[in-house]
Amino acid sequence: MKYLSSLIIVLKGLWIGGTMTVPGVSGGSMAMILGIYDKMISAINGVFRRPWESLVFLAKVGVGALVGIALFSRVMLHLLTTYPMPTCYFFMGAILGGLPMILKSAQITRFRLSYLLCLVIGILLVLLIGQLPEGLFAADLSQGISAVLLQVLAGVIIAVALVLPGISGSQMLLMLGMYQPVMTAISNFDLLALIPVAIGGLSGTLLSARLIEKAFERFPQATYLFIFGFILGSIPEIYPGVPSGGLLLLCPVMAVLGFLAIYGVSRLEDQKAKK
Repeated sequence: MKYLSSLIIVLKGLWIGGTMTVPGVSGGSMAMILGIYDKMISAINGVFRRPWESLVFLAKVGVGALVGIALFSRVMLHLLTTYPMPTCYFFMGAILGGLPMILKSAQITRFRLSYLLCLVIGILLVLLIGQLPEGLFAADLSQGISAVLLQVLAGVIIAVALVLPGISGSQMLLMLGMYQPVMTAISNFDLLALIPVAIGGLSGTLLSARLIEKAFERFPQATYLFIFGFILGSIPEIYPGVPSGGLLLLCPVMAVLGFLAIYGVSRLEDQKAKK
């Protein structure tokens, strides 16, 4: 049973890593939807207090995520190029499938205007980020030190996107003009090129995880609603338009499959947590 539990964590990490290669999809959203977000934040912040327990958990998620990124970086690019609409509809369904459990976690018992404001602000922030043009802060990667610094920044952005649901790391890398170089380095297992990204990723993860944990401790309901808004606001970034022809039936089917897959997983997590 212990080995099965570990395998499930690794597989969830694999799915998180794989989905992070899709522009518009947030690794943090998937972690929240799959029911390991709170554990992941706690483990990151517990590295120095509970090193063994925390590092073992993060290693399981991390190994799965790295394998997922390596396996799916080319597959996702191929699917998005060859079957863009069905792929995007599947991910939209998957994101929607996790929302009921997130809303349940917020434990809202009565309406408050402040809760609505948290939701609206979360949606607007993600929508505004999505309006930033690709390559806005792009630099010439042939410039030695600027290339290294930009890759460190890319690592920080990936980490923040993993920790903060609704913010797509891939989308932010596109904005920086770093998506293609990072995906190419990952696909080719160019470890030297990824060292600056890893340094930035570690720094960004520790900082953002600490802030999120404090927010959950002090303002749990508001934080959940912000996250709910972030995730809702990320859906337009994935929306590929209205399907036509043969896709008119296929796309809704893919959306339903994505919804049922993630909703089923979140329900199982909820039942397991109650036992």
